[in-house]
Amino acid sequence: MTVRRGPRAQTAERRALLVREVRAGNGNIHELARRFGVSTSTVRRDLRELELSGEITRTYGGAVGGPHPHELPLREKEHGHRREKDAIAAVAADLVETGDVVLLDAGSTTARLARRLRDRTGITVIAAGLNAIALLAEAPGVELILLGGRVRHPGEGVVGPFAEEQLRWLGPDKVFLGADGVTARGLCCPSPEQARIKHLMLHAGRATYVLADHSKIGAEPFAYWAPLDRPHTVIVDAAVRPADLEPLPGDTLIAAEPDQPGAPRHPG
Repeated sequence: MTVRRGPRAQTAERRALLVREVRAGNGNIHELARRFGVSTSTVRRDLRELELSGEITRTYGGAVGGPHPHELPLREKEHGHRREKDAIAAVAADLVETGDVVLLDAGSTTARLARRLRDRTGITVIAAGLNAIALLAEAPGVELILLGGRVRHPGEGVVGPFAEEQLRWLGPDKVFLGADGVTARGLCCPSPEQARIKHLMLHAGRATYVLADHSKIGAEPFAYWAPLDRPHTVIVDAAVRPADLEPLPGDTLIAAEPDQPGAPRHPG
């Protein structure tokens, strides 16, 4: 009789972390290899074993969660890619001018932008996420407007017909969207109502920006999409691979690391 041994402790620990990353939408093979300090062939082997156990589903160039991917709570998302998200938020904050009316989507990166706007004066922020609302509620120089509707968990963003109706009456100067994945197809979302409200936000403002760290570029963790069918700019951190940006529509701004000098740069 042949006894199949389980993976070694180090391998088992890495695979458990891989499942967590994939289910969070960070399923690109090259990014996973870089993060865990192993070869892409090792990652492919791990993903193959995880697929056999039913924990993930492999795709071209990476993997996604199982048949029903697990959406991480917002508080857990806030711990990932902190440095990259801070760099993105710094670039986004520089785009906000005195007198602007700004619409902030829910999400961990948009919350970092909200934190940078707390000390500003003469701006109006329309907030669609509980984290941004909490950060800006006591900001004396910020006129805060709350987007009304149903709070969706675990993302803590406002969705539903009340919020959608309210967007008909708003015309912000700048819209900042979050994303679980960004591809040529659009913004990947964990629910159809979230996809719908992101699409409405995309069309609400004069200028629209998508804030997405490099792990979200090319990621497709869920089944619902908000098409990127109007001019927009994706703001991403410097760890992104240029090849991953090529299929994307619209413009791109690459945010330098916080401790590196220089302005944001356009790829290419």
